[in-house]
Amino acid sequence: MKMMIKVCGMRDPENIRAVAALGIDLMGFIFYPQSPRYVQMISSRAGIIPDYSAERLNEVRGSKTPGDRQELPRKPYKVGVFVDDMPQNIVTRVYNYDLDYVQLHGSERPVMIENLRRTLDPDIRPGIKIIKALSIKGKDDVDQWRHYQGVADMLLFDTQCPGRGGSGEQFDWSVLDAYDGDIPFLLSGGIGPDDADRVRAFRHPMCVGIDLNSRFETEPGIKDVAQLATFIDAVRRS
Repeated sequence: MKMMIKVCGMRDPENIRAVAALGIDLMGFIFYPQSPRYVQMISSRAGIIPDYSAERLNEVRGSKTPGDRQELPRKPYKVGVFVDDMPQNIVTRVYNYDLDYVQLHGSERPVMIENLRRTLDPDIRPGIKIIKALSIKGKDDVDQWRHYQGVADMLLFDTQCPGRGGSGEQFDWSVLDAYDGDIPFLLSGGIGPDDADRVRAFRHPMCVGIDLNSRFETEPGIKDVAQLATFIDAVRRS
């Protein structure tokens, strides 16, 4: 199975379009005001989070026919990242930005996640997927996954740090040998341009992809597209 690539912390429209064109699977937008990659709120779905899928496919087709939009693939899927936010705020962001995934990066309880899913699916966003991020420092932290069995669609293992992600620091990936769950996960936490061989060598039956952020930036929220392209090609090379 092809490794999924998630690029997180996006907020500049032109940079968003350029990164989307790399063929990534997931693109993350951070709705956490304390983050330097915080997406400033606007009322429109267009603007700061552009309809990149529509633009990209219409360019390939050479067509601007409005009816084409009904057939468009959604990739890269839009992921909204939240940290201990109020459920009503999350619901509003999902609706306003037509999000495909919600990533919860705080201390959200399983019952909150279950209620959130019931609110969103099917009335507001049918088929919404929920990623639960877990902060990892050592082997004991991995066991947190058990609280989210049957609740989360995917996990994200990130480095434990004060700033709730985006630190550029890595944890010891070998502690994930202790993960014996059946929820697929993304590997995150300080993966950088020099880590392609290490990523390719990492093996876990439930690892379905990686999450990239701060170490591919020229400044917070702006990704180096050339570096990303080189790295993605390297990790997907057979």
